[in-house]
Amino acid sequence: MAARKGRRRTCETGEPMEAESSDAGTEGPTQVYLPGRGPPLREGEELVMDEEAYVLYHRAQTGAPCLSFDIVRDHLGDNRTELPLTLYLCAGTQAESAQSNRLMVLRMHNLHGTKPPPSEGSDEEEEDEEDEEERKPQLELAMVPHYGGINRVRVSWLGEELVAGIWSEKGQVEVYALRRLLQVVDDPQALATFLRDEQARVKPIFAFSGHMGEGFALDWSPRVSGRLLTGDCQKNIHLWTPTDGGSWHVDQRPFVGHTRSVEDLQWSPTEDTVFASCSADASIRIWDIRAAPSKACMLTAAAAHNGDVNVISWSRREPFLLSGGDDGALKVWDLRQFKPGSCASALFKAFIESAVWLPGGHLQAARGPRDLSRVAPPG
Repeated sequence: MAARKGRRRTCETGEPMEAESSDAGTEGPTQVYLPGRGPPLREGEELVMDEEAYVLYHRAQTGAPCLSFDIVRDHLGDNRTELPLTLYLCAGTQAESAQSNRLMVLRMHNLHGTKPPPSEGSDEEEEDEEDEEERKPQLELAMVPHYGGINRVRVSWLGEELVAGIWSEKGQVEVYALRRLLQVVDDPQALATFLRDEQARVKPIFAFSGHMGEGFALDWSPRVSGRLLTGDCQKNIHLWTPTDGGSWHVDQRPFVGHTRSVEDLQWSPTEDTVFASCSADASIRIWDIRAAPSKACMLTAAAAHNGDVNVISWSRREPFLLSGGDDGALKVWDLRQFKPGSCASALFKAFIESAVWLPGGHLQAARGPRDLSRVAPPG
């Protein structure tokens, strides 16, 4: 949630009020900013995040920009809410020079919830100063060098081994074993040893260069361990099948159907052989890998959006597929009647670049470079 601050006051309806001459130089009251409603920001106004709107909020810097990250499923329990929390992440950088990039595993812990500011003169001020040190969030970071910017990172457990699939701007997809990195972020002494003696020697356990160009789409199967899909900017999708010995067989025959860049891929959460794809050709397609790649496309919404379809997310609760595109539309498709016009949609004023189903059935989407919206479930 954001609030707007400025030198002009605004009434509850969102309509501007004329400032009185006696306080024209003072700030007006803080109010909630609602995207697409009310007047746009005026000169001198800025959006300020209201931390009290969040149960928990923390932030960390990674040095170079990160285009992609993934949450590592840990063994601390599902649906935990007791504070402080611990979180494991995997991320990849897009530094200015190819040699400066890193693949990172982060452990964020001692994450306490937000607290309302104490009232003036209360004993809470002294108490806050006393426990401020104990409440400081902690971050451990293990990283390995990666030549080239990392377009996308997706992690998966293969038995007891944590692996990361990485799309590189250099046009190849790599798989890294992350178990050692996950171990050392839990042990400060082991982390120091790793950073000093081991990190430079970490290499991918498998790499595929058959895409003939870079890409962004990548997804691990949630049902078949080690099964992977990768899609590139040249419209091709390839299937990876795990083999004995910790390697993969990548089918050189691409799935045929899209005419432009493949933007996202999603395995079905309920069927082993079914996946969905979206593309800059404005279409969404449903595939079944039991058929030959040239005949595997089973369902198509040819004009799913008015422009590039950037992201899709498959609900784990209902037969729904979520999509977001450059047209600013966020759509929910019922796969039992999958065709253009048979979806629920919401229209925003900026392109949708990220969207996901949350565990409770809500939707969360990022529109444009800085805005995050949470939407109620359809119906």
